[in-house]
Amino acid sequence: MSTPPNQTPELNQTPERSLGQLVADASADLSSIMRSEIELVKVEVKNDVSQAGKGAGMFAGAAVLGLYGFGLLLLAAAWGLVAAGLPVWLGLLIVAVLLFVIAAVLALIGKKAMAKVKGKPEKTIENAQQAVQAVKPRSR
Repeated sequence: MSTPPNQTPELNQTPERSLGQLVADASADLSSIMRSEIELVKVEVKNDVSQAGKGAGMFAGAAVLGLYGFGLLLLAAAWGLVAAGLPVWLGLLIVAVLLFVIAAVLALIGKKAMAKVKGKPEKTIENAQQAVQAVKPRSR
């Protein structure tokens, strides 16, 4: 088969698509990409939340065991005072008073830190007000 000299052979040429079709295809492709990205984010967040939950559970277990250990350490201190020759009640009383003194010092430090809390983001509010003033049209 030969082609006439004035015509070029058609080799799997597709008809040109309109601008509307191209925009529709681009929109569909973008939508598909966004849906797949959202699904990927869901999977990643689910895995992160699962790991965070496991970590939080381990921290809670460690805190409980740490509290039990601290209680036993305090009991051992009281019994150490008893072994040093003090009566049992006095050894326990000394440890309890020591704990109350430490608690009072921590409470005072905490109160001082809480007094420094302003309650509102002053710099952010100031910056936002300045931005609003800059954007507002000037009145004459």
